[in-house]
Amino acid sequence: MAVFNDGEQQRIREAIHEAEKCTSGELRVCIEKTCSDNVLDRAAKYFYQLDMHKTKLRNGVLVYVAVVDRKFAIIGDKGINKVVHKDFWDSTKEDMLEHFKNGNIVEGIITGLKIAGDQLEKYFPHGEDKNELPDDIAFMDGD
Repeated sequence: MAVFNDGEQQRIREAIHEAEKCTSGELRVCIEKTCSDNVLDRAAKYFYQLDMHKTKLRNGVLVYVAVVDRKFAIIGDKGINKVVHKDFWDSTKEDMLEHFKNGNIVEGIITGLKIAGDQLEKYFPHGEDKNELPDDIAFMDGD
């Protein structure tokens, strides 16, 4: 799926790597063109399909974007959800949305990764961590 060019994909991978440098948390980005489901349900489906719920500390975060349908979600696992303030994901979405409104999808994704990474670093410092999940972008088929 040619949603982002090579340079944009590299910038997203670098943002994931940078955000994970100081935390044991795991970040992933999942992209597809369309989403006819409820966006949170779809993000949750891919969260499990990508094994994000299998991290040792349950501190995975997924940024999901359906580019054609202009839907997105950012969700975290039980470990991170227990420690961030209750409106954390909504406020993060608002920061991302500012970029999306201006057509800057990559910048919006990177913003979400940075904000989530900062919280992961605060509550889940790096320590003796190993990278539990790939840092690549998961491109899905949509429906």
